[in-house]
Amino acid sequence: MENKQALAAKEKGNAAYKEKRFEEALKHYDEAISLDPNDMTFLLNKAAVRIEQKDYDTCIKDCEKAVEIGRENRADFKVIAKAYARMALAYYRKDDLENAKKFYEKSLTEHRTPETRSKLSDVEKAIKEKEKQAYINPEKSLEEKTKGNEYFTKGDYPAAIHHYTEAIKRNPDDFKIYSNRAACYQKLAEFKLALQDCEECIKLDSSFVKGHVRKGMALLAMKEFTKASTAFQKALEIDPNCQEAVDGYRKCTMASMSNPEEVRARAMSDPEVQKILGDPAMRLILEQMQSDPKALQDHLRNPEVAAKIEKLIEAGLIGIR
Repeated sequence: MENKQALAAKEKGNAAYKEKRFEEALKHYDEAISLDPNDMTFLLNKAAVRIEQKDYDTCIKDCEKAVEIGRENRADFKVIAKAYARMALAYYRKDDLENAKKFYEKSLTEHRTPETRSKLSDVEKAIKEKEKQAYINPEKSLEEKTKGNEYFTKGDYPAAIHHYTEAIKRNPDDFKIYSNRAACYQKLAEFKLALQDCEECIKLDSSFVKGHVRKGMALLAMKEFTKASTAFQKALEIDPNCQEAVDGYRKCTMASMSNPEEVRARAMSDPEVQKILGDPAMRLILEQMQSDPKALQDHLRNPEVAAKIEKLIEAGLIGIR
């Protein structure tokens, strides 16, 4: 009889909770606890109210007590898991990420759910981001960048990369460091890594000429002549007098002219190009462009078609005069 009364009190608490009458909800949950002190779920209900009231410390205490009662009364492991997850949420709201991680992990040892796993993943990402932000120090970044420059001048590129990498960690928004490290990778013939750094550099500041030039150099070394030409063209749009970009563009043109079959073969191995050329609608558009060059302007008004045409131009398969 007492248990039914406790459940009735809990239901009243739930109704008040849904209507955000939190103090009233707490009174009903306390009544349920007094009627059946061995049911941990009533304490969990109180903990949910504490979360809404932003009283996170009391929420944690309620959850701790709930786990204690649950263990004593052999409660379902799923309910124990729920208590740990609620504690983790309270710690997360307190910005105590380490404890949030700890109790989400405890929850998962009791019962694994996709929701809890997802929340743990979010907390782990937040911890990494917090550590990353705490590590940022522009002054130390400049010190490391200077050391990197010294080693680069000496020709010790691995050591320069080490210091540039540390400089990036200390100030990830300094686009010039990515360009410097790209130059090191270029010297070591690590062209893909050089390209990645150039992309990051350009993402941070698209007006930085060296970023485009070094991207072009990396692509040229990888025999991606058409893409390299595009990078050098972008550099020249920013600085028409950039001799490195002029020289790079000339090398791309000569390489493409000397071995057009290689350029075509490389382009045709690109899955994106294959997909475009396999599209019947695009094949029709390309045929129209050959018979009527003016049709191109009409097709370019469609952003999706324009992007595909740009890709084919970039790959060196079609040219526009």
